[in-house]
Amino acid sequence: MEYDKKTAVEMLLKKNILVSPEMLSELETKGVDEIERKFLTKELLKSSIEILFSYNEPSKKRECKDFVAYFNSRFRQLERILAGRPELKNITTISRLKSSKTSMNASIIGMVYDKQVTKNNNLMLTIEDQTGSIRVLISQGKSSIYELAKECVLDEVIAVTGSSKGEFIFANNILLPEVPSQELKKSPEEGYAIFLSDIHVGSKKFLAGDFEKFLKWINGESGNDEQREMAKKVKYIFIIGDVVDGIGIYPNQEDELEITDISEQYRQCAALIKRIPSDKKIIISPGNHDSMRISEPQPPFVGTIFEPLTKLPNVYPVSNPAVVTIDKFEGFRGIDVLLYHGYSFDHYVANVESIRTRGGYDRADLIMKFLLQRRHLSPSHSSTLYLPIPIDNLVISRVPDIFATGHIHRAYASHYKHVTLISSSCWQDKNAFQEKMGHVPQPARVPVVNLKTREIKILKFNTEDDKTITLHEQHLH
Repeated sequence: MEYDKKTAVEMLLKKNILVSPEMLSELETKGVDEIERKFLTKELLKSSIEILFSYNEPSKKRECKDFVAYFNSRFRQLERILAGRPELKNITTISRLKSSKTSMNASIIGMVYDKQVTKNNNLMLTIEDQTGSIRVLISQGKSSIYELAKECVLDEVIAVTGSSKGEFIFANNILLPEVPSQELKKSPEEGYAIFLSDIHVGSKKFLAGDFEKFLKWINGESGNDEQREMAKKVKYIFIIGDVVDGIGIYPNQEDELEITDISEQYRQCAALIKRIPSDKKIIISPGNHDSMRISEPQPPFVGTIFEPLTKLPNVYPVSNPAVVTIDKFEGFRGIDVLLYHGYSFDHYVANVESIRTRGGYDRADLIMKFLLQRRHLSPSHSSTLYLPIPIDNLVISRVPDIFATGHIHRAYASHYKHVTLISSSCWQDKNAFQEKMGHVPQPARVPVVNLKTREIKILKFNTEDDKTITLHEQHLH
C-alpha cells in the first residue's frame, strides 16, 4: 500500500520509530512496512542475545560410572588448558615417572587427591592422573609456590614441575589452569547491562519498597537526568537466581514466609518483572531457593509453575550456570557473560584461608578470582551438589568478558585480567537463618555496566533513611 510521505512519517512515529533523513529519502522508493522491518531488524541486532551454553537435558538414572565419566571429563578439559602453557616441558604421566629407575626433571598434570602438612611444616600433596598417583613435596623455603600450594583444594587440577625420586616429586613450580589476560572488549554503541539476583519474593523480609524504587527508576520515573538517561539505555537485565524465597529451604523457613504457596510466589514475582519495560531483555537463571533440583547444572525455568515468568515476551530463561553473548554487531563479536548463582561460594569462604582472612563474604571478587584461576565454578567435590553428566559443565572452558554471580547477598564489582567481576545484591533483609550463619546482607544495590566503556557503577535503592534522595550512586574504579 502506498502513502504520501507525510502520512508515512506519521505512521512510523506512531510506532515509536523516529524518522531519520536517511529513512525519509528511502520512503520515496520503499514502503512503510519495509522501513519498519529494516528498523526492527537493526534494533534487534543492537540488543542481540546469543545463548552459548544453557543446560537442558532430560533427567535419567545416574550410576557409579557416570561419576567416573564426569571427573574424567573435568580432567581432560583442564589438562588440555594446562598442556598449552609454555612453562610446561617434558610432560609425562605419573606411571611413567614412577617407573623410571633414575631421577629426572619432569612435569605432570593431575588432580589433587590429598593435602597434608608434614612435621617440618612442609606441604605434601597427593596428585593423581588416569595412570596412578604420586606425592609432591613443597618446601616452605620456596615461599611463592608454598603459598600457592596452601590454597590448593581437593579435586582441583594443577600442573607440577620438579625433580622426581621414587614415589616423590620435589616441586619447583605449581601452575593453575588460570584465565589468560585478554582484550577488554567494548561495544561500539553505548548501552547498559544491569545485574540483579536474590529477589526472594514470598519472604516476609522481601524489600517491596526498595524494589518499587528500582521499578520506578527502570521506567524512567525517578533519579536525576543522568540516571534517567541511563535507565533509558539499559538493554539487558540479568537476574541470577533465587527469584523467590521457596519453601523448605532452611529450618523453620515457614515462619518467615509471607506467601506459603510456591506457585503464588512465582505469580507475584512475574507481576513485578512484567512492570520492567518490554524493550529490556531479561536473562534469568535459577538459584538454590528456586523450585527445582539444587544439583548443578540447574536447568532453566521450564514448566507450568514458572509460566507466569517464562511467558513474558522479553524473558530469556537459561540454566545455572550459563554463558550468554550480548550486544553482537556486524564486525563486533559481542560480550560474553558467564552466569553462576554462586552456591559453591560458602565452601570457599569457609575453607580457603586467604579468602576467609581478607574479607570472606564481603569480598566476592576474591572468591570469583579463585575460581577463575582454577577454571572451575566448584572444583572441590564437597563444595556444591552436582549432577554427574558426561561433560562437566562447571568447567570455565570459555573465558568470559563478564563473570556475574549472586547468592551471598552483597554487591561487589571489580576486574581481573579484563574479566569484569559482578556480584549482585539482594532484595531481602536479614533473616534469622542468615543471622545465625553470620551473613550481613547489603540489599537493594544494582551493578550497572556501560558496555561501551566497561565502566561499572552501583545504584542504591534502599529506603533505610527517607530523608535521603531516592537514588544513590556509587562509582567503582
